[in-house]
Amino acid sequence: MITSAQMRAARALLGLDQQTLASLSGVSLPTIQRMEASQGNVRGVIDSLMKVVDAFESAGVELIGENTTSYGHGRGVRFKSTGASVAKKATSATKGRRRT
Repeated sequence: MITSAQMRAARALLGLDQQTLASLSGVSLPTIQRMEASQGNVRGVIDSLMKVVDAFESAGVELIGENTTSYGHGRGVRFKSTGASVAKKATSATKGRRRT
């Protein structure tokens, strides 16, 4: 499974906008937008999900599943087992701040 957060992070690593990802994967822009707006695991047509995953892999990004080993080379980023809760706390803390 792929999560919406993984999709957004993979796009950011590659410097792609949603339209470019749609073009690379052969999936429509509204489908990409819907996938990224999902909460947690992306739900949708398996064929569309596989096209997006294949596009990321062809562009050089490995999507790592929960509790799986990475077989890629080079540097990467991954949540620690408690990382998700830390990230949520950090996001919550910054929402209440005023920008000056």
